[in-house]
Amino acid sequence: MTNEEIRGELQRAIGEERVMLFMKGTPDAPRCGFSARVTQILNTSGAEYSAMDILPDPRIREELSGISGWPTIPQLFVDGELVGGCDIVTEMFESGELADTLGVERGGAAQPAQSSAAQVPQAPPLQID
Repeated sequence: MTNEEIRGELQRAIGEERVMLFMKGTPDAPRCGFSARVTQILNTSGAEYSAMDILPDPRIREELSGISGWPTIPQLFVDGELVGGCDIVTEMFESGELADTLGVERGGAAQPAQSSAAQVPQAPPLQID
């Protein structure tokens, strides 16, 4: 797959998926603490989202950062717009702003649940082949 094809797949995912998370690993098996934190927050929020693992090919991360202008992973997009990474998503969650952005009800919790029992079932992660 060429860099242009990878970029096209990333842009398609950002444009077609209402809530799109680019992360290290998958929601069921995050491969870094920051990605785990954002998936916990999204699951706690009750938001439906799609996710893509950026680890299979280093060009995915390179092309994604070229699109977003954001160097770190994870990256959360809502309605085609970059929301931010772990720190921003965490701050937005704690203030209640994330619930508004996601269009979900504000929860009373100040911290995301640690239990996997609270997770919302998600679609399989998107992949670039």
